[in-house]
Amino acid sequence: MTPEPNSLTGDSPTGTDASRPGPPPGCPAHGLGPGGLSRLHESEDLRKLYETLRAEHGPVAPVLIHDDLPMWVVLGHAESQQLVRTPAQYCKDSRIWSPLTAGLVKPDHPLMPHIAWQPMCAHAEGDEHKRLRGAIDAAVAATDFRGLRRHVNRSVQRVVNRFCEAGEAELVGQYAEHLPMAVMCHVLGMPDEYNDRMVEAARDMIRGTETAIASNAYVMGALERLTARRRAEPLNDFTGHLIAHPAGLTDDEVSQHLRVVLIAAYEATANLLANVLRQVLIDPRFRSQLNGGQMTVPQAVEQLLWDEPPFSTIFAYFAKQDTELGGQRIRKGDGLLFAPAPANVDPRVRPDPTADMQGNRSHLAFGGGPHECPGQDIGRTIAEVGVDALLMRLPDVELSIDEEELSFTESIASRHLVELPVHFTPRPQQDVTQRPSHENDAPPQQDWHIGHARPGTGPAATAPVPPEPHVEPPVPAPPPPPVTEPAPPRNAWQRFLRWWRGY
Repeated sequence: MTPEPNSLTGDSPTGTDASRPGPPPGCPAHGLGPGGLSRLHESEDLRKLYETLRAEHGPVAPVLIHDDLPMWVVLGHAESQQLVRTPAQYCKDSRIWSPLTAGLVKPDHPLMPHIAWQPMCAHAEGDEHKRLRGAIDAAVAATDFRGLRRHVNRSVQRVVNRFCEAGEAELVGQYAEHLPMAVMCHVLGMPDEYNDRMVEAARDMIRGTETAIASNAYVMGALERLTARRRAEPLNDFTGHLIAHPAGLTDDEVSQHLRVVLIAAYEATANLLANVLRQVLIDPRFRSQLNGGQMTVPQAVEQLLWDEPPFSTIFAYFAKQDTELGGQRIRKGDGLLFAPAPANVDPRVRPDPTADMQGNRSHLAFGGGPHECPGQDIGRTIAEVGVDALLMRLPDVELSIDEEELSFTESIASRHLVELPVHFTPRPQQDVTQRPSHENDAPPQQDWHIGHARPGTGPAATAPVPPEPHVEPPVPAPPPPPVTEPAPPRNAWQRFLRWWRGY
């Protein structure tokens, strides 16, 4: 890397600096490596570190990752756009990364599942990128999004049925981390592979833990089995479209691209669900805007994509030539981390980080340029319906602890809410084919007229009612018409909302 005043290396990581013992935890110098550079993977507060780096180095700062490998982290909004939209200068082919060519990167490096070159569009360039990305885009375009919304609604019912009778739940582990995986396994064509182990493996990969390699192998095994099945028995699902595309993807290419879509959509949606629900629960104004119609669920999702992008950092881009970015001299072979979290709060584009960003989609949560996230619309759909359907099913859900007690786990890749404990009125399980609604399974009211049907009929409403003594009303009145299914929406907006939610 660049051995200059703002160099990422200074002395070689294999030199004397690398052998010196680090300062103990709690020391002001803890988290600093050779050359006084910050170790991102040791930071307990990346938000604070990014702002410190911005103040010290500007929009592009030198840092270290595991094993004291040097990197640049791009903190500026404009610089991030330049990074992802200039394929002539920056690519995602890690085979040109200087530490890798120098033999300094261990095969079991925790970030290798993200950085190592693989035969997929995320690392390809030019005509090869167009061939591979074209197959992915065609498979996404073939998605029936109305049918997807119906499936998300059914999946919400299945997941909520697991805890609705208890009157309490933990919405990260029991909901936000399960709903996206259940839906994505269905989208790809492997619903039988959805289980707790698949959820755990995906989370482990994203965190870049010491067991990330094994978790990646578990996920890839499931995707390779799916590819072999679909090659032998074509079906009209995402994997089937990918295999049938004229680009002629090999089995290895198919399974690797399925991994990209599965993990990207899963992580983005799991974090979005958790963060939007957290905001609804801790901020009465946010909730009242949703309930009062001043904000739609899609708008709420976009606001959280600004405030809490699912991926804090995306690995990684590499300089194809000597260049300059954000006032820093970048050498050929240098690695650069694309960091949506600090870029979204760049004071040059967002002077007030608490400002309402409704209607503004210039956030970097899904990247940009040739490698912009291909599954973002699928992720958005799962998040939007997942939030809307949960609040319809449990309208009185409340946080069970103080906001200050909420905690996060943080890695270079993402900031993840640990738990979101809530309580609500216990409700019976609901038929998964019904539209999520608290009315369908609400307990019978004591003042309901005997013999009259209940709106939003459910199991309790169809049960036989024991006869009671007849009481003559003071003023006879004609019996009301029997209540059947709710009448169809009358105006265009109601019809649109009904269609948007998949009904």
